Amino acid sequence: MTKTLRAILAGVFALIMALPLAAHEIRPAIADLFLANGEFRLEIRFNLEAILAEIGSGTATTQDSPNADKYDVFRAMSPEELTAAFDQKVFAENMNVLLDGAPGKAIVGGVNIPVIGDISLIRESNIIVTGSLGDANELQLGWNAAYGEIIIRLMDESNDYNAYLTNGDVTDPISTKGATVISFWSNLVNYTAVGYYHILPLGLDHILFIVGLFLLSTRLKPLLWQVTTFTLAHSITLALGVLGVLVVPSSIVEPLIAVSIVYVCIENIFMAHMSKWRPVVIFLFGLLHGQGFAGALTEFGLSTNNIASGLIGFNVGVELGQLSVILICFALVGFWFARKDWYRQVIVIPASTVIALIGAYWVVQRVGLI
Repeated sequence: MTKTLRAILAGVFALIMALPLAAHEIRPAIADLFLANGEFRLEIRFNLEAILAEIGSGTATTQDSPNADKYDVFRAMSPEELTAAFDQKVFAENMNVLLDGAPGKAIVGGVNIPVIGDISLIRESNIIVTGSLGDANELQLGWNAAYGEIIIRLMDESNDYNAYLTNGDVTDPISTKGATVISFWSNLVNYTAVGYYHILPLGLDHILFIVGLFLLSTRLKPLLWQVTTFTLAHSITLALGVLGVLVVPSSIVEPLIAVSIVYVCIENIFMAHMSKWRPVVIFLFGLLHGQGFAGALTEFGLSTNNIASGLIGFNVGVELGQLSVILICFALVGFWFARKDWYRQVIVIPASTVIALIGAYWVVQRVGLI
């Protein structure tokens, strides 16, 4: 191999080894919207430390940000210290409120920050934002783009509206007086974005699983067989999980998803070609990943009147995310090196070993041993 190629591979492996195993994912905030007594109330769950450290949605995890050290300082603060560091007035001013298209006002009505706890885990704070509706017929809400993504869910039995907002966008007009029902197609587009975001950049474990499939099968036909099998399986348990027919606790699902990564990569190391039983094993692992997707989608929430479009959109987003991972792998590795005699020894085995070690770490971490 040339020195240039060695340098490229060394860089790739260094990046893999540097993956932030215990870093905190940058997740969308989730806000429940209530309309009553002439005012709106938003109950927001979010990573307050990330906002204070000015870490938005430009990175996958907190450790990817140049402000990672600043984030770690906030994460180690007590609730009292973090509350003191949080400027409620500035936060309220960064809320986007439109009443019949005209600027409205928001105030922070309360802040609840949990104890420090395990600093290797995200601490989700809760904040209440309120404001007067006045005589407005329509309300639109959002927040500053620097705060990242936010999901706003209308919590009213007579209404049905979920919005996934990026780049400082605001919701569609929400009626303050009657039902607001989002259309099938709008909901499908919203949840396609949510599904894609759950893979890229949030789904590091799902990404590594797909990379593991790619490493052994850079040829299109066997790779498509595996991905199709995986897709079919996780689509089944995603639907069953969201509908409440089959719900497996995350304490079981998450460690087993990590096990699936380890298994695929160990098979890559010891087998030069795809085994006959690999599609069956991938199908079983796909069922597990589907339960993981269902947990994420349940957390985001589904519009009651648009469950079908939400499920379809989320699934489409997941598939587009997986396809993006495969295309990236092909562009960086497959296109250039897959036909080389040394591909397996130099790329497949070392990369699979590193990914298997990451998966093994996650298994131990997720069962609570570290």
